[in-house]
Amino acid sequence: MKRLLMTCLLMVIFGCKNGSKESTTAISQQDFSPEVKESISSGAEIYNNFCASCHLSNGEGIKGVFPPLKNSDWLKEKRKESIHAVKFGLRGPITVNGVEYDNLMPALGLSDQEIANVMNYIYSSWGNTLKEPVTEEEVGAIEK
Repeated sequence: MKRLLMTCLLMVIFGCKNGSKESTTAISQQDFSPEVKESISSGAEIYNNFCASCHLSNGEGIKGVFPPLKNSDWLKEKRKESIHAVKFGLRGPITVNGVEYDNLMPALGLSDQEIANVMNYIYSSWGNTLKEPVTEEEVGAIEK
């Protein structure tokens, strides 16, 4: 019985790692410059360290509590506001994909380059489209 449980546990652990690797590979195969690919890769690490605890590793969020980033109309329609939220935090109601969210998102203390990287990762994941990469300069121009 212990051996069966250990085998199942190992399958889950290695299955999750393989799933993550495939996800990263899919992103890196898109038609981006090496610099943008590096930004996305760095952004994935930042996302997993700072964002996934609320928005989840699949970007689906928690309905009514933490908004989804996956296929998010708010991200698509409000690029500056999205960058502002990551840079300075967000307080007050927003509506994402027809659902209202009114929770606090704290400022994460990331540099402008780290914010650009995580935004590039988010914009290139979960059905979102990275049309124009977010740059450190673009983030720097966003004021409180």
